[in-house]
Amino acid sequence: MPLEPDHLTPDEGLTWRSHLRVHALLSAGLARRLARDSGLSGADFEILAALATSPDGRMTSLRVRRTLVWEKSRLSHQVRRMEQRGLIVREPNPDDARSSLLALTPAGRATVEDAFAPYAQYVREHYLDLLTPEERDVLIKVSERVVAGLGSIDDA
Repeated sequence: MPLEPDHLTPDEGLTWRSHLRVHALLSAGLARRLARDSGLSGADFEILAALATSPDGRMTSLRVRRTLVWEKSRLSHQVRRMEQRGLIVREPNPDDARSSLLALTPAGRATVEDAFAPYAQYVREHYLDLLTPEERDVLIKVSERVVAGLGSIDDA
């Protein structure tokens, strides 16, 4: 049995490449939909959505970074661009003077709230609706097992 160029068996290579292709196509489609419908990039939406899930629309930079599994520099650059557009602000962290809080502005909250419906529609139409409830359950279990095996961003 010949090995794949990446030293995976043909079945392993197909499994991995299929996963990468699904992720790339869904991400690209979502990015196009977000840009068209709300003027947001995928990165903008990820940060705004993370903040919107927090009860007061605020999170520490570290928590956002860990939630999104981003490098510190990537978050810093993205936050700066979003601040310039009035979507978020940095605030002093009353619990830790060494860190800051990221907070949604009213414009940021309105923008992400407007983006949620088309985002969800795209995810349903191009992913969730194509799966049976049983297939979704399997994907959840597999994803959770892989995530548990990978550890956290701080372990890398």
